[in-house]
Amino acid sequence: MSFDINRLKTLIHEQALKFGDFTLASGKKAKYYLDCRNLTLDGEGANQIAWGILDKLREIDVPDLVGGMAIGADPITGAVITCGFQQGLKIRGLMVRKEPKAHGTGKLVEGPIYPGATVVILEDVITTGGSSILAIERCREVGLVVEHCICIVDRLAGGAAKMAEIGVELHSLVTIQDLGIETEA
Repeated sequence: MSFDINRLKTLIHEQALKFGDFTLASGKKAKYYLDCRNLTLDGEGANQIAWGILDKLREIDVPDLVGGMAIGADPITGAVITCGFQQGLKIRGLMVRKEPKAHGTGKLVEGPIYPGATVVILEDVITTGGSSILAIERCREVGLVVEHCICIVDRLAGGAAKMAEIGVELHSLVTIQDLGIETEA
């Protein structure tokens, strides 16, 4: 299997894109919503996403680790590390918690991490980038090096600029314009 951007766009239209009146995680109002969990939790969708992300990782330099905010990034991370392994890449995963566990180690960043390890943050949809920026900050707090974030869909709503302010480059498999939708003001 290899990444097929046209197939990914079709899957997004069929499984993830909904029209109506929505409030996004960023607090912004929108006329469309992308429920990418329908893709990341589907075998074909997960494979297309993973293969596309692996192509991007090869372009920017394969990191030690990939991951992002739990729960949204978890299936993406699982698919990327699994497909990466099948391609001979040694990429490991991590999870960034919204809140520390009340038991155990109480870590905010879970996984086989070590100071100086390179990380690419994964996200399903980027609007303003708030969730990913929080994940980046938490990773940096434990000594991880984060310079890139890859999302499935960029809504082109300022997320790339916010990430650039903290030294992170945003990459996307597709933008909302690629899906034939005009950006909202």
